[in-house]
Amino acid sequence: MRYEKGHKEQTRKRVLDVAAARIRAQGIGATGVAGLMADAGLTHGGFYAHFKSKDDLVRAAIAEANARSRETWVKEVKAAKERGEDGLEAIIRRYLRAAHRDGPEAGCSIAALAQEVARDDPKTRDVMAHGADEMAAMIASELPSSLPEAKARETAYAIFGLLIGTLQLARVTTDKAHSEAILRSGQDAALRLARRDA
Repeated sequence: MRYEKGHKEQTRKRVLDVAAARIRAQGIGATGVAGLMADAGLTHGGFYAHFKSKDDLVRAAIAEANARSRETWVKEVKAAKERGEDGLEAIIRRYLRAAHRDGPEAGCSIAALAQEVARDDPKTRDVMAHGADEMAAMIASELPSSLPEAKARETAYAIFGLLIGTLQLARVTTDKAHSEAILRSGQDAALRLARRDA
């Protein structure tokens, strides 16, 4: 059977979309190839036409999720600046909100998977570390330009780490009111850290 031009790329993208959502929601270990392919409307046998192994798929899915997060942050910063607001504050408030807490399948792969990936192979860890570097660089770019580059990078990693940890704590807290309070306190702490060296 002959397919239209671009069919293989579209199919790969569909598998990546499903995989990126599934591994963020359920974890890497709990995500099976057969179920994932079925969710993408494909057979298990078609998997190897697109990926060498499950590890290969996981790396590609993490990279895809990181790219989506970056795009979201860029749009959020742009929209905030068009409204005359602070771009970094927009990132912080968007990251630490109930919708992100409750929707890991569409959120930050680093917050959803860092603990699992930390025990994975170096190639997978490198993909996630690269994503973290890019997100920290975006945060650094929104810090005051008067900060020396090394200090901005250090502060950006501290802010990103605070965002990730706060989100994870809010997700494990079963009391919704307490979880909301954790998100708010994380927002306040991240904003204080961002403004400390301004």
